[in-house]
Amino acid sequence: QVQLVESGGGSVQAGGSLRLSCAASGYTQYGYWSYCLGWFRQAPGKEREGVAGIGVDGITGYADSVSGRFTISRDNAKNTASLQMNGLKPEDTAMYYCAASLTSRCLSFLDPADFAYWGQGTQVTVSS
Repeated sequence: QVQLVESGGGSVQAGGSLRLSCAASGYTQYGYWSYCLGWFRQAPGKEREGVAGIGVDGITGYADSVSGRFTISRDNAKNTASLQMNGLKPEDTAMYYCAASLTSRCLSFLDPADFAYWGQGTQVTVSS
């Protein structure tokens, strides 16, 4: 079973930066060790939305709202993923979740329905 542990959340002022990390371990139910990894966020009263995703091959996808400000990366040897967030805005405030797919393929980068495993989340708060 895949386990995901996020870290790196916190509180910053608008314009600041944070780096989130996700440590993945375990095999999917189909026996995959490497999987598509994504970052999602959910603000109070809102639906969970995709932020960025990255395949085992390093191909990435971003939500329009974060493109140019956020950068996702991964280390396949360590099975970790990171999300570098620059130019943070108050509207980026949310609980951020790391997610993993069932196989090594990325069906999509931003659709929560394509991810089967989820971390507990880490809070990001951006003040104006």
